[in-house]
Amino acid sequence: MAPVCVLVGAPGSGKTTVGLALAELLGVEFRDTDLDIVRLAGKPIPEIFIDEGEDHFRTLERAAVAAALASCGGVLALGGGAVLAEENRAALVGRPVVYLSVELSDAVKRVGLGAGRPLLAINPRATLKYLLDQRRPLYAEVATATVVTDGRSPAEIAAEIATLLER
Repeated sequence: MAPVCVLVGAPGSGKTTVGLALAELLGVEFRDTDLDIVRLAGKPIPEIFIDEGEDHFRTLERAAVAAALASCGGVLALGGGAVLAEENRAALVGRPVVYLSVELSDAVKRVGLGAGRPLLAINPRATLKYLLDQRRPLYAEVATATVVTDGRSPAEIAAEIATLLER
């Protein structure tokens, strides 16, 4: 089994919201590796970062991505930092991966002050800008398509992705 679509992008790009809309449109399941990690760890992601650190979180994330890629038959959303791991990027080769592109202004509006997002806890705007600059090339590297999300509704974005997947 393989995902019909894998969504990647920065925090605030809409991976979960668009993913849910796309899964409903396609009539398939939706899965989010961040939620898988929360279930596996038995605690929220911010607590994982505080209690065990980012390295431990990234280890859990690599395992969650591998498991989801092997078992998800629907729409799969990866955490914003999943592309940092070379093994995750390699596992995405040959799969339908859509990069949800978002500019800083829209991302800031969507994530607010970073509640529940440990990497955005201090100076969310500056940190988000850094994350976008650092990760954009990696999102583009793994993507088979890029969809701009700025100023668009989740339904519009999901419809565009569904059309891309039909091709």
